[in-house]
Amino acid sequence: MEKQHLLNLIDRDLLDKLFGFAYARTNDSYEAEELCSEIVFALVKAGNAQDAPPESPYAFIWRVARNVYADFSEKRAKVSSRQYGGDPEDVFATIAAESDETQSEALGAIYRRIAYLTRAYRTVMIAYYLDGLPISEIARRENTSENAIRQRLHSARTTIKSEVMQMNQETTAVKPMSLDTVDYVIWGTGNPGWGDPRNGFDRQFSKHIVWLCKEKPRTAREISEILNVPTVYVEEELELLCKGENGKYGFLRKNEQGKYLLNFVLFSKKEMKEAESIYIARIPMICDVVANFVKEHEEEYLSIHYLNRKVDLNLILWSEIHTIGHLFTAVVGKRLKAHFQGVERPDRPFTVYGYEDNGEYWGGGCDGTDASNLCGYSHVSVSNAYMARLKKHFHAGHNLSLDKKLQLAIRAVNGLPVETLSEDEKEYAAKAIAEGYLYREGDLLYTKILVLDEAARESRWETTFKMEDLFVKEADIVASEIAAFLRKALPEHLIPEYVHGNSLAAMPVLDTLIEFLIERGLLTPPENGRGAEGVWMYLEK
Repeated sequence: MEKQHLLNLIDRDLLDKLFGFAYARTNDSYEAEELCSEIVFALVKAGNAQDAPPESPYAFIWRVARNVYADFSEKRAKVSSRQYGGDPEDVFATIAAESDETQSEALGAIYRRIAYLTRAYRTVMIAYYLDGLPISEIARRENTSENAIRQRLHSARTTIKSEVMQMNQETTAVKPMSLDTVDYVIWGTGNPGWGDPRNGFDRQFSKHIVWLCKEKPRTAREISEILNVPTVYVEEELELLCKGENGKYGFLRKNEQGKYLLNFVLFSKKEMKEAESIYIARIPMICDVVANFVKEHEEEYLSIHYLNRKVDLNLILWSEIHTIGHLFTAVVGKRLKAHFQGVERPDRPFTVYGYEDNGEYWGGGCDGTDASNLCGYSHVSVSNAYMARLKKHFHAGHNLSLDKKLQLAIRAVNGLPVETLSEDEKEYAAKAIAEGYLYREGDLLYTKILVLDEAARESRWETTFKMEDLFVKEADIVASEIAAFLRKALPEHLIPEYVHGNSLAAMPVLDTLIEFLIERGLLTPPENGRGAEGVWMYLEK
């Protein structure tokens, strides 16, 4: 073995260990750097002076280090200006140095605790002890006073001292992070192109942080301790959760006390059940209102000018039920305003709201699409409602120019002879019949989904809107109970989002109302959930 072998061992890893050795035996980073430099200098001299390498190089290295430290201590004792007294920093000097392994483990424990400090304290610790910056320079960089920096150092050192002394390598030091699965159902309203915080929100780490901040405002340090994750990672995640997708709207916000709190309406399973029950309790009465209204206005519904060869009340009501359900919710929303007078709602292009996933899916929706110059019409618009009882036929923005089944439905409004179809078209026609778009009478195919002239779009809903005044009595009851619930469930800073809390509470209205109307015989659901029910189109020549 060549004599230069000893010098080759002085790599980055060893230098870190030597600095840790020096750091544990000195008062600050300046002395640590000085001692570390003297040890390295002694090793370089020894490496160049030896004709043959030592039998145990690492044992030799630590022997040199201890000898240099002994000389260093003698010199330090003669220089009083280099002494510290009565400072919590003495924790670093109490670390045993029986071997480099022991010393490394002890320092490792300290470094782990530094990782759990919040950014303000972690920054000054690293700058002072590792970067060797004077307090004046740290104060300048942090834009604060030197006293503030000294207080942070004192607080951080005290924290580390107390925690390292209690540390157990089988618990805090090496305890792995373990997160149970938590999921949310989060809805959005408005223009998601402005910025949708749901994008990228799929890590359990993020979801747990959100839940902790829902329970109560928390600091990064508190979250770090609960999740047993170094604060540096928690702070990074908190920044992302506050910024969201566009840097303006995220799931969390930070208050003046440096604590993080929820920035959107989020109900727990228990809260969601309580909110839903307020609406569900009034559905039987709403069902009575709807049933009586339909009975009185049946002829009015049937007299709407549909272009179909024939229509029935069941198809008409399925196309109206989505509007009926939302109409009641809208009336509640209007009455709810009286309970929140003076509360200014936030003005933003997009807002999210949600609840802890409880295995139930409510609400449904209504998607539409359109096309120009299709099948002899200048403009075609098609919509389909979907909910628990109705499966979705197509999504918003669906390309009608590629949908042969819907094209056949457009062509068959006035009857389409089967004999005029190609073999491929006959295959599509069979599928269109199965999905409820068409029906056959003799040798002709007719459109089964509701078809209206574009000119009838606005007047079509006039009959259903007459129901609004009949909902007021029940809506007042619901609004009063919802207001009381929201003031209890929402923190003060989220009260302006009460509208979205009401939207969550109203989730079961549509599906629950439909079930009651089916029991009454007013609605007949399609077999297997897909048929002409809930689908309609407008045609313009």
